[in-house]
Amino acid sequence: MGSRITVKVPATSANMGPGFDCLGIALDIWNIVSVEVGGRGFEIYGHGEDELPRDESNLVWSSIARVFKEAGISMPAMSLTCHNDIPTTRGLGSSSAALVGGLVAGNELCGSPFTKEELLQIAADTEGHPDNVAPALFGGMQIAVSQDGRVVSAPVPFPEDLSAVLYVPNTSMPTEEARGLLGDSVPRSDAVFNIGRAALLVRALATGDLEHLDIATDDLLHQPARQTIFFPMKNIIRAALGAGALGAFLSGAGSTVLAFATEKEFTIGYEMADAAVKSGLSGEVVITRPTGLGAHTLT
Repeated sequence: MGSRITVKVPATSANMGPGFDCLGIALDIWNIVSVEVGGRGFEIYGHGEDELPRDESNLVWSSIARVFKEAGISMPAMSLTCHNDIPTTRGLGSSSAALVGGLVAGNELCGSPFTKEELLQIAADTEGHPDNVAPALFGGMQIAVSQDGRVVSAPVPFPEDLSAVLYVPNTSMPTEEARGLLGDSVPRSDAVFNIGRAALLVRALATGDLEHLDIATDDLLHQPARQTIFFPMKNIIRAALGAGALGAFLSGAGSTVLAFATEKEFTIGYEMADAAVKSGLSGEVVITRPTGLGAHTLT
């Protein structure tokens, strides 16, 4: 066993409009987990430092413990330090980053008994759906589906010059509440609407032909329902597209709105923020880009 492990895990944006529970992309915003065997203590810095637990109920800690249990190895005393740049409860995969960071750190401490594909399965079993955990683990854009209880993940190439303009509200949107708004069934026409757009989205990013990305990021399966408790969403998306964004959507279950662009990022961010303020919402603009890097250890 190594005495100290440090793991970086990216933020992720799931759904990407039409790809409900099956599409996600890693973003160049990172949480860092450091584990030291033999120490004691738990420190959290950055996002969540005032509300996240510093005990065995913390998702990073419980994920490390899960790996030791799966590997059949007794978990030693250890200290844990988390530096969180990923906002919590904002639809940017903070829970998946904590889960994946703990699994990767635990796996390293145990001597790497599990492949990344096996860690994906453990993560998806814990999280319930793999659209955030797959890009957090592997990086880039990922299609993740479950087949007979097994998670299958496949990467999608994306243009190197693609930027992501985020409007991150000061208001959270808890995933359970946002998911609770969704019905158990959808009209066939809505399903067809989303299937076509998800296919168009994958094709657009894989080929670099982004002409129809505004259509490809539209959705009828989850965003209209979430609009009922997040009224500014439609105005922010409309403002982003009007300012030159190629496509825009609610990130995960919200409340962040993400716009794809290859130019005019600051203008797009300004217009998104202006639309939010006019809708009575405060927040911040973050300009970043997708990353091909997933969770990885630092040497």
